[in-house]
This record gives sequence, structure tokens and C-alpha cells, in this order.
Amino acid sequence: MADCISYRNTNYFSELLLDYLEEKENLREFYSQFPLLENFKKQVETKQNSFTLEHRKVLVKSLQLQYENVEVSEATQENIQSLTEENTFTVTTGHQLNLFTGPLYFLYKIISAINLAKELKETYPEYNFVPIYWMASEDHDFEEINYFNFKKEKIKWDSTQTGAVGEFSTEGLEEVLTQFREQLSNSDAAEELIQLFQEAYLTHQNLTEATRYIANQLFLDDGLVIVDGNDAQLKTLFKPFVKEELLQQTSSEKVTSSADKLAAKGYKVQVNPREINLFYLAEGIRERIIKEEEVYIVHETDLRFTEAEILEELENHPERFSPNVIMRPLYQEAILPNLCYIGGGGELAYWFELKAYFESQQIPFPILLLRNSALLVSEKQKKKLGNLDVLMEDLFLKQSDLRTKRTQEISNIEIDFSPQKKHLEQQFKNLYQLAEKTDKSFIGAVAAQEQKQINGLDHLEKRLLKAQKRKLKDELERLTNLQDQLFPKQSLQERNRNFSEFYEVYGKGLIQQLKQELKPLQQEFSIIYL
Repeated sequence: MADCISYRNTNYFSELLLDYLEEKENLREFYSQFPLLENFKKQVETKQNSFTLEHRKVLVKSLQLQYENVEVSEATQENIQSLTEENTFTVTTGHQLNLFTGPLYFLYKIISAINLAKELKETYPEYNFVPIYWMASEDHDFEEINYFNFKKEKIKWDSTQTGAVGEFSTEGLEEVLTQFREQLSNSDAAEELIQLFQEAYLTHQNLTEATRYIANQLFLDDGLVIVDGNDAQLKTLFKPFVKEELLQQTSSEKVTSSADKLAAKGYKVQVNPREINLFYLAEGIRERIIKEEEVYIVHETDLRFTEAEILEELENHPERFSPNVIMRPLYQEAILPNLCYIGGGGELAYWFELKAYFESQQIPFPILLLRNSALLVSEKQKKKLGNLDVLMEDLFLKQSDLRTKRTQEISNIEIDFSPQKKHLEQQFKNLYQLAEKTDKSFIGAVAAQEQKQINGLDHLEKRLLKAQKRKLKDELERLTNLQDQLFPKQSLQERNRNFSEFYEVYGKGLIQQLKQELKPLQQEFSIIYL
């Protein structure tokens, strides 16, 4: 069972995203097709004309190598093979290699892609649609990914390794498993989690392989295809764009222009481009490439290249060039027959800065779809909500606003002094009229007295509200305790909790229910009752 709430009413999403979802005209130049079912046919035609059979062959060959030592379901094998066909397209989501998947929305992203691919196949049976999970294996911010939360505990992995996190050795994760095991119950589902963690991190050599294993196991029969972009063959396809970036730096100009336009419309700019939006990737390092006069420097290293030398390096070792947040989307769209990118609010915010850059590189800009968001509510929590007689929508309020609203609703006395203020306003209207007829200098004194009286009423209203909150303390505490359970640290559950906390209780049924309830094109926030 699921309910929905509009994204605007959650109070957790930016004005940029809300305006996009409402198709406001002032954002029209920053995206291509809006994510409506009928618009995917147009996107298919656009992508079909720009994606070559040669690219498809390289992609499939690369994926076959990446899956060489992976247990692959028939559905995934068929999807990989189908990518050689001109009528096969992808829908893609991406995520960091967070320890044990990180935040709960990791599941929502992938399920959004799986469900969208199914819905598109039902609508356009003449085409094939493959759900893609793009692993951000080249990222180097280990502090962002080295932990997950479980029952208010932070399960953390400490490591001194550096460079692209996908290449990090999984050595040392036995200690993390021990810490995790201590927090788990003795249920069958808990044992499944231990086995999943153990197989992923203790039998695979690096973080890329471990993350691929987890995603593959969780969605074994859904045809999900997992892509590691840190791949020499795939980067061979991207060489022309890297060369253009090194020599022309078009991305900086185009993205800056778009970012300035968004800022002028009052939106927050999500990312700012560098002059060169590439890293140099080698064992233990992923550092920015900087151009100083005629020399290309790898930041924080002794590596230096002339123009001829760096182009030779690109020709011989394309795998050493790693796109940053500005160029990674272009890389993805250049090597995949992709129609749609599914991301969170922060991700889509930077994609809006990229359309002009895509156009300059003659790569079709994908449809942008906000991933599914959800709040998971247990039977016990639902019952508490019913006993308190509170609307689920109210729990999305800031806690202070929630307490005030609830106090006003259940108080046996009227806390709102609006009638008194209105009466006061009428009295002072008469005094203003009197002042007009006598000495106009008297008007200032009347205005000052009016403000003093209104301030006094405001003060009394606040004191009365505070007194009523003390009187209704027990009920308000029950309400705020429930909100704290569902919105840990006053943030969305999906950004804080890990899937294992729910899987431990509901097992495989959790993922089945999410696949059943989450509808990617619905574009509303889901409340899912477990």
C-alpha cells in the first residue's frame, strides 16, 4: 500500500527541481524532452541517428569482459547482447561506490531505472530498453563513501588508500563485517545480509568488483546491466572529446554561460567548471590536469606534458584520463545508446548546466528524470500515526512548526489572537481619522502606540502557545518521537538510513514491494506502508 505527496509539499526539494517538475517556462532552454511517456519516442529517434553500430560493438565487448567472472542472470545476458542491435536503448542511473550501498535511495535509483525500462517496453514493444547502473568507480572522495548508518550506529571503513576508490583493495573489511554482525539480529534475513557483505567484500579484490556483486545480487533477475566507466576500451570511444577538452576547453565556456543564466533566474548554481574538466588517473592518484602557458601539469605531482606529449599519452593510454563531474555525463552519453538519466535533485541540478555543452559536442542531451523518493513506514508506525490522529503530510514539517500546528489543533483554548488584532486595527483606524482632523503630527504617536499594542498581543500569543505546549507535553513528545523515527536528524529517511535496516526485518519482500510501488514517471513522493 502506498500514498503520495507532491514534491512541493515535502519541503525538502529545491525551487529549481520543483519548477522543472511543474514545467515552468523559464527552465525550458536547459533540458530537451520532459519525462512524459510520449516523449521517449522522439528521444529514440534522436539517439538512433547519432549512435553507431561500431560504438555498440565496443560497448558490448567491454561489458562482456567486465562480467567475465560474475554470476549473470539470463535477463542480464540477453540485455547485454541486445545492445548490439540498433533498436536497443538504455535508461541510466549512477551512484557512488558507497560501503554496502550507502543511503537507502541507492535502491530507489536502480528500481526507477528497472521500472522505467519495463514501462517503456510495454509502450514501445518494437524497441528494447536496458536498465543501467553506472558505477562512479573513478571518484576519489573516500570520506563520502566509507560508511553506512545502521540503527543509529555508523559502520565505518578506515583506509589510507588513495586514488580512484573503485581500485581500492577490500583488505581490512573483515573488521567492518564484525562490527556490522554485532548490530544484527538472528533472523534469516540478517543472515542473508551477512552472507551478502561477506561475499562482496571478502571474496572480491577491489571496491568496484564488490559493488558490482552487491547490485547484481540484489537485482539478479531484473536484467540490470552494471557499467564500470573506468575501462580502456570505453575510453577509446571518448578520446575525441578528451582531445577537444585539452585543446579548446569548450566545456568551461559553455557550462559557465548556462550556470550564469540559471543564477540570473534566481536558482542556485550546483557546480562550477574548471578550465580543464579532466583528471589524470594512475595507481594511487586521481589529480586535476591544469594548463599553465603551454604546459599541462598534473596537480600535486611532478608530471608535466607538452601539448604533443599529452596528446600522445591520450592516444596510447586513454584510460589515464578521467572526466570530472562536468564531463562524466558527456562520457556516459557518448558510449551508451541512452535515452534518459535518472538522478536525485542535486544531480539533475548540475545536468541543467550541461545542455549547451552537449550541443557543442553534437551529443543528444538525455531526458532528465527525478528518481523515485519514498518514506518507508512500518505497521507499528502507521498505527501510532492513526492513534495520534495526525496527517502523514504534517510529519514533513520542520519539528518546531509541527509542534506549533499540533498544539493549535488540540488545545482546548483558542491560541490565535487574530480576532483581537483585527479589533485593535479597527480601534486605531478611528484614532487615525481623529488625528487627521486635529494635529497631523499626532499620527506618528498613534502609529507607535498601535505597533506597541500589536507587539504586546504577539508576545502574549507566544507565551500562551508556550504554556499550552508545556501542558500538552506528553502528546507532543509522542508525535516528535515518531517524526524522529521517520525523519532521522530532521532529514529524509532515504538520505540517512541504509537498506539493511529494513531488509533485516522484511527480507527479499522489501525489494519486491519497492519494485511494485515505485512508479518512475508518476513524479510524486511515495509513502510506502510495509
